[in-house]
Amino acid sequence: MKTKQIYKCKECGFESGKWLGKCPNCEAWSSFAEDEIRTGSISNTPRKVSAKQVSPLKFSSNSNTRLNSNIEEFNRVMGGGIVPDSLTLLSGEPGIGKSTLTLQIANNLAKDHKTLLISGEESIDQIAQRNERLGNKGDHLSAINESNLETILETIKNERPTCAIIDSIQVISSLDIPSQAGSISQVRYCTEKIMELAKTYCIATILIGHVTKDGNLAGPRVLEHLVDTVLHLEGDRFQQFRMLRAQKNRFGACNEVGIFEMKNEGLIAVTNPSAQFLNGRKENAIGSAITVAMEGTRPFLVEVQALTSTSPFGYPKRTANGFDLNRLQILIAVLEKHGHIRLQDQDVFVNIVGGIRLQEPAADLAVLMAISSSFRKKPLPQLSAIFGEVGLTGELRKVTHEEKRQKEAQKLGFKNTINSEKLKEIGAALKLIS
Repeated sequence: MKTKQIYKCKECGFESGKWLGKCPNCEAWSSFAEDEIRTGSISNTPRKVSAKQVSPLKFSSNSNTRLNSNIEEFNRVMGGGIVPDSLTLLSGEPGIGKSTLTLQIANNLAKDHKTLLISGEESIDQIAQRNERLGNKGDHLSAINESNLETILETIKNERPTCAIIDSIQVISSLDIPSQAGSISQVRYCTEKIMELAKTYCIATILIGHVTKDGNLAGPRVLEHLVDTVLHLEGDRFQQFRMLRAQKNRFGACNEVGIFEMKNEGLIAVTNPSAQFLNGRKENAIGSAITVAMEGTRPFLVEVQALTSTSPFGYPKRTANGFDLNRLQILIAVLEKHGHIRLQDQDVFVNIVGGIRLQEPAADLAVLMAISSSFRKKPLPQLSAIFGEVGLTGELRKVTHEEKRQKEAQKLGFKNTINSEKLKEIGAALKLIS
């Protein structure tokens, strides 16, 4: 059967015979990637297909057996460990620590299980040097440098490891596909073959994937549907903290998060993130507020900093680091309307300390009070934890897990809580600024 090269939009799947800078369907820029389709008539000759024996669906004693990575935060995100025949995709920005984390997992698993590390980007000597920098001997860990899919599959079949780690799926290519490594057709085909091998031989497999400049997983969207678990390692490369999130997990919850600290010996699990995030905080700082964020089932305290400055230009600047900029624009408008604070000529800068990104609306009130504190040049009440969602009409709305947030704040000595239970609108909250 003949094949034909086309270009397909990664965002909406629109097909074109030539590369386009802008998709005419979804209007996304630089979203076209080369793909391959089959053309020509399909043979009418019937194929001989044999039926497969069915198995009764019953509980197995091995259903709850998971591979322990000996990394508490990683096990938390995975739902208790690695499922033996699962296919996991780990993505993240370059230099964020993906290879470091998988190398640590491989060393821990190799102590009790046969583990194979396959790298298409680094040589064996480079892996050994990095492993030595992390303080691991690697006596029980096996590794190869290979980027050809057929060779990788035969090696895995021959070695029969309990766990296989492939770094990365974007550099793996098959001789059966004429396109280059990293193309949509190559990534999809290689992942399908690796998934088939993992399910057939009951091998826990971890793939490392690249991300685009927008932070999305590189490659076709079907890649996320093929794998069992999609993990994303995020954080600022210039900060020491990293957060591991599960965007998809067939064997556990998707709302758990693992927090790590980057050190010379690798990514170290942070068991008490609240104390780590507040380390070095200045007392009675102007423009500083403490909020209690929820990541999965875990609450932790984070410092929100804000700075207002008179703008020398006609259009003031708004900048947010670790907080949604569009949400910040809305909160500033609410603060001007219902808090009666004039910010039309003020540049507003908001920063979440520690490289953490707050996505839940519970941080709204802390952001507003930090901005107000900076504008009025007065500190917020001492030992106060602030959380609450702010509505467009200026009301404070209740957030989830308020009891857990209060207990976490009290555990670290924050006796006063400012939330929707005590205050009903932002005007009352702003009066607390001395």
